[in-house]
Amino acid sequence: MDLQTIKNRFGIIGNSPALNHALNVAVQVSATDLTVLINGESGVGKEVFSQIIHSLSARKHNPFIAVNCGAIPEGTIDSELFGHEKGSFTGAVDARKGYFETVSGGTIFLDEIGEMPLGTQARLLRVLETGEFIRVGSSKVQKTDVRVIAATNKELFEFTQTNKFREDLYYRLNTVPIRVPALRDRKEDIPLLFRKFSVDFAERYKTSPVQLEEDAKNLLISYPFPGNVRELKNIAEQISVLSTNKIVSAKDLSVFLPERSFNRLPVLAHQQPVAGSGTEFANEREILYKLFFDMKRDVTELKKMFLEVLQHGGAAVQMPGNFFNDALMPEHKPMEVAQQPVISQAQPSQPMIIGGNGDIQEHVEVEESLNIMDKEKELIIKALKKHKSKRRDAALDLGISERTLYRKLKEYDIEEL
Repeated sequence: MDLQTIKNRFGIIGNSPALNHALNVAVQVSATDLTVLINGESGVGKEVFSQIIHSLSARKHNPFIAVNCGAIPEGTIDSELFGHEKGSFTGAVDARKGYFETVSGGTIFLDEIGEMPLGTQARLLRVLETGEFIRVGSSKVQKTDVRVIAATNKELFEFTQTNKFREDLYYRLNTVPIRVPALRDRKEDIPLLFRKFSVDFAERYKTSPVQLEEDAKNLLISYPFPGNVRELKNIAEQISVLSTNKIVSAKDLSVFLPERSFNRLPVLAHQQPVAGSGTEFANEREILYKLFFDMKRDVTELKKMFLEVLQHGGAAVQMPGNFFNDALMPEHKPMEVAQQPVISQAQPSQPMIIGGNGDIQEHVEVEESLNIMDKEKELIIKALKKHKSKRRDAALDLGISERTLYRKLKEYDIEEL
């Protein structure tokens, strides 16, 4: 069966190389009984791949069941998967078969396998290695013939390093790995998916399908889609129902795209935020505040150090990072201050600078404006000039979304450069 037939049968839209590779692996492994581990972010359609593998296998006429391991409470998951005997725990009024017993001969899809408790992982490992299991509250060993397909949106290998997932089970599940690409890694498929969803919703709600203008397509492609295909489908449905225009522009589309801040600005190494510590910055404005206050503090410290050099005459004052040697002295020679006149400590301390001929001259200090809006506007103008008015590149350089940049252009009344 060729890929296009499979896509049509299971409603898969797209032709990106990463998607085609994942489908090819699924087709090739379907004829075997090998255990498969499907990796991918939430919303990419991992369950569809499990259905493809089952429907193309020799077990296609036998049962298929999908189990979300994260949705079953830890205290009952053993009973759900392996069954229990009457009276084995409070509420067990009758004996019950588990999924591994009822689906024998078929396929079981264990979604969110990374959420499975460690005790249940040990039971699952025994099933995979020997095909044997024991009901909760029983001592009788039973046999089952079930093909296991697992899926996760976590990095299970990292879980094994922190003892959150059994390493032996990881390698047993990972016999054939399939990685389903995120939507942002198959941008060429986004317009096709949106058109498919808009047509489906138009048929459901008895309306005309919406269409995207070119600038709207570019905006949609540039959006990162953290919710992947599921999020794109939700956005298509919102536009189909709520949009008053059937020809959607970028301005119309931006109303339906959630505004998200993606921090791409550098952080000083000694102030690197730690995940979960509460030091992460919520948006780009907080980052700008932090940068400007740090700059002001550094400038103030440099002024104090410079005055201390002048006031101590021949005393050497240690500057961080060899400031004078690296930044002020082109020939990288030690700064000589011994021949400078000593400023009397009795005299009021005034800001001084050293002239090109070595003379001390009075320095008139001009306080730099630290208005956050002025600085923000200045950075936006610089970014637009740098990227020749290309808003998408300028927004990427600034570390904000294109929609945020568009709004700030209106807010600060900045014309296209």
